[in-house]
Amino acid sequence: MPTSESDLFARLDSLGIETGTKRHEAMFTVEDAKRLRVDIPGGHCKSLFLKDKKGALWLVVMLEDKPLDMKSLQAKLGAARLSFGKPELMAEILGVEPGSVTPFSVINSTAADVQVVLDSAMLEQTTLNYHPLTNRATTSISADDLLAFLKDCGHKPMVLLL
Repeated sequence: MPTSESDLFARLDSLGIETGTKRHEAMFTVEDAKRLRVDIPGGHCKSLFLKDKKGALWLVVMLEDKPLDMKSLQAKLGAARLSFGKPELMAEILGVEPGSVTPFSVINSTAADVQVVLDSAMLEQTTLNYHPLTNRATTSISADDLLAFLKDCGHKPMVLLL
């Protein structure tokens, strides 16, 4: 069973990680987020669940306005032809639905085989914003605390200039 939002916040609290969360209408795209965003400072991010033709899985996280060159990313990762993971696989592995993909989803034990890829430019932001396992809220966290959370969940992210 996927981890709940309250379990996520309890895990963050147990690590001494301070966050702030704002509730809002469901957001499914970057355009939705821009339209609905109210008074949430910091770097706003997008998270992409990708799969290559050999079955390897990646969670790529970057600033929302940065375009992704899939061919360039594929080369940097040494991946075989990348595509977006199917919603059913995303739910099975990350425990989230489309529109709710987030680096916080690595809290789910099923996410062990996912390689997390973080954009180095994103990590230069003081505050970063992600969905807390639901697209009806946005949680703010520092870049250092995000890295600490990922490490605690057993993930050593690749940091690349995307």
